[in-house]
Amino acid sequence: MTNNNTNTLNYYNTHASEFYTSTINIEFTTIQNRFLSKLKKGSHILDFGCGSGRDTKYFLEQGCRVDAVDGSAELCRLAGEHAGIKVKKMFFQDLAEVDRYDGIWACSSILHLPTDELEKVMQKMAAALKANGIIYTSFKYGTFAGERNGRFFTDMTEETFAGFLGKIENLEVEEQWITSDARPGRGEEKWLNLILRKRQGLRNCK
Repeated sequence: MTNNNTNTLNYYNTHASEFYTSTINIEFTTIQNRFLSKLKKGSHILDFGCGSGRDTKYFLEQGCRVDAVDGSAELCRLAGEHAGIKVKKMFFQDLAEVDRYDGIWACSSILHLPTDELEKVMQKMAAALKANGIIYTSFKYGTFAGERNGRFFTDMTEETFAGFLGKIENLEVEEQWITSDARPGRGEEKWLNLILRKRQGLRNCK
């Protein structure tokens, strides 16, 4: 694990309670439902970097099967208590499932990886999806890459993400849109939201 990953995990373990409180009640149903509208009832979802467990709980309430993971032991504990399921402590790089999930929800999570690690993790995410499966993910909008407020971030624009995704053979952008930060007082911050589709007929890359 790189120092970037270590510093970010240390941040979340140290500030877990504060992060939980600031994110658990954010109104996010518009994007959650946009993701769910592309899945069948009862679909199997991986909440990849589940944070507070807010989205895991919502997807469970909508009748989905959900596996939730996070790299922070303290957030795993808090998310598990909130969602009512066991949350697995796991690093993004350790994903090893193949053809398991209908959808992967990576909300404000994989943005903490530098681009070389992000590429490898996205390949693993594609492998973990069933044919025609989808990924939702989001990045802070911009071209910055580095440490910000104790955590590492890779920001993206439509153009930089398109260039990045060109390295990953079996995923394509189905939808992308920009939103303002949903947290109070942070509306000036913009986010790039993406729904990616696993192309059919291509073998998994690992």
